[in-house]
Amino acid sequence: MRLHTLRPPYKGKLKKRIGRGGKRGTYSGRGMKGQRARAGHRIRPALRDLTGRIPKLRGTKFRGKSKRPSVLDVSQLSRRLEGSVVTRKSLEDAGFISRSRQTVKILGDGEITRAITVRGVPLSRSAKEKIIKAGGKVEE
Repeated sequence: MRLHTLRPPYKGKLKKRIGRGGKRGTYSGRGMKGQRARAGHRIRPALRDLTGRIPKLRGTKFRGKSKRPSVLDVSQLSRRLEGSVVTRKSLEDAGFISRSRQTVKILGDGEITRAITVRGVPLSRSAKEKIIKAGGKVEE
């Protein structure tokens, strides 16, 4: 036995295995050369990227943000409001609410000394009682 007569225990370079699975022959349905014939990265569908960018409503207990009304006290109304009628427009003009879409609720905190009329503005039971007690009206 000499060095040049030694043989490895396996049969040299193995033949390239092509088209494993799929029963489609040499190219396995991929055609010949080109990007689509290669393994790895493919051109992604545009729709898949778009759906990734759109915000999702995750979680089982998703709820929209509840819009809490801005709160006004009866004492603030008697101090800062000019005129005797309280409407959404008069509250905007006085600077109590910034936008016309913003909701507002009048609460019965503090005292009211003058008679006012409240039209189309939600208020609490205690605020309603104090306004009526001061000689005012509540029109809903």
